[in-house]
Amino acid sequence: MPEVKIRDIQSGMSNIEVTGRITKMGERRNVQTKFGSADVATATLEDETGSIGLSLWRQQIDMVKEGDEVKLINAFTRVFGGKTQLNIGKEGEIINIGKE
Repeated sequence: MPEVKIRDIQSGMSNIEVTGRITKMGERRNVQTKFGSADVATATLEDETGSIGLSLWRQQIDMVKEGDEVKLINAFTRVFGGKTQLNIGKEGEIINIGKE
């Protein structure tokens, strides 16, 4: 799939490739999943077309910080709390491009 802009991301999409800047990192929190407890944090990913929530799980949380430019490969969307959010599963990748 070619790279998309944030304004074009919709619920139900998968295999998304998108580049943006982490403009906000939420608090790390521990949640119970069907696989056991796990740490999760919600970041805000922004490009020139808009912003979207990005769910970061376990070690993904430590891969990025506010101000970093990142490229997400093979991301997918889920609706959480009535909002579409990006997720990176086992097959996905976060490439930290760094700061501008």
